[in-house]
Amino acid sequence: MNKIRKGDQVIVLTGRDKGKRGVISARVDVDHVLVEGVNVVKKHVKPNPLKGTTGGIVDKTMPIHQSNVAIYNPASAKADRVGIKLLDDGKKVRVFKSSGEQIPAPKA
Repeated sequence: MNKIRKGDQVIVLTGRDKGKRGVISARVDVDHVLVEGVNVVKKHVKPNPLKGTTGGIVDKTMPIHQSNVAIYNPASAKADRVGIKLLDDGKKVRVFKSSGEQIPAPKA
């Protein structure tokens, strides 16, 4: 079970975007995630008439390692760690480590 999922609101812990908040838009692989508005770079694109794309400089969101982000706890307005709790009916749920309350399902 992934502790950080698509649709979760996270806060960046390290790097040039430290302190920024955003929503995870995709998981690139096991260790990297795409966060909206975080780690945005300028990319120079060549025009391709076959695909109908124009050239120029575009903004592109690059992946960030999941260890550099933490889930955002709206109750405490801070970053928090994620734990996994086993319910009585055998289901696993994610909980905030600081308060023990269940993390709401992401709106994906």
